[in-house]
Amino acid sequence: MKKQLTANEQEELLSILEKRFEKNKNRHKNLEWAKIEAKLKANPAKLWSLDEMERTEGEPDVIGYDKKTDEYLFVDCSAESPKGRRSICYDHEALEKRKEHKPADSAINMAQEMGIEILNEEQYKELQKLGKFDTKTSSWILTPPEIRKLGGAIFSDFRYNTVFVYHNGADSYYAARGFRGLLRV
Repeated sequence: MKKQLTANEQEELLSILEKRFEKNKNRHKNLEWAKIEAKLKANPAKLWSLDEMERTEGEPDVIGYDKKTDEYLFVDCSAESPKGRRSICYDHEALEKRKEHKPADSAINMAQEMGIEILNEEQYKELQKLGKFDTKTSSWILTPPEIRKLGGAIFSDFRYNTVFVYHNGADSYYAARGFRGLLRV
């Protein structure tokens, strides 16, 4: 699989990202598109990952800037868990464990293939401060090793004006559960 966009694909994606950036200024106060665009153009592999986020209907947008690492933070900002990443279990181990009715993939596998990170609990809660996400769906979030060792995995959603964190067997999957990703550029 190619992991680089053509010049036309890059321009098309940059146009989509710029429009979303301008439309949702509350997500990234005091950040300038020109600086973000320059970083993106200098990192074609990151553009490919953003395109994967877009292709799977994550609607990635800039939600912050890490001064320590000099990186912009792109996160899936679709209202609901990205459609192209639902009906998946948590990780490869859980996928292999299922004997019947296996899902097509797992959240951890998909994130690795896309070159992105799955949001952890703190990142998920920070995202919820920028809007109301997952009011009808849920998203797998990075599970602490001590929970995963016991066969579980955690996911979150937003109901009753509250962010909830739940648990499930890592091998479970639902049509309304996917995952949200983070890309550092």
